[in-house]
Amino acid sequence: MTPEELHARLPVIRTIAMPSDTNPAGDIFGGWLMSQMDLAAGNAAARRARGRCVTVAVDGMAFHSPVHVGDEVSVYADLISTGRTSMKFQVEAWRRSRDGDEQIKVTEAIFTFVAIDSGSRPRPLPPG
Repeated sequence: MTPEELHARLPVIRTIAMPSDTNPAGDIFGGWLMSQMDLAAGNAAARRARGRCVTVAVDGMAFHSPVHVGDEVSVYADLISTGRTSMKFQVEAWRRSRDGDEQIKVTEAIFTFVAIDSGSRPRPLPPG
């Protein structure tokens, strides 16, 4: 993806990596980054489903580059397929250092969600 294409996309979440988010080595904990991705994809899923959804799978999680304290993290979630009750999102996290403009993809995965009703049972997605 070119810098122009990335700049034209709107992230679902943008946050700053803080010292409390680090692992013992001092890098941002992968679990923190995965939770940000789940929040972003969950937000996109709830909007598409017009209601509550649950994460049922995460596939192909790949960490390409570390995130450092102070980095701005932008998370993008693109709907790639739907089923009767389910949705799959391609989710990417990108980092930008506080003092620079270069954005670097740090991780990506496919997140699958299922729309659920008030009894926590799968429900059909509304027309898209």
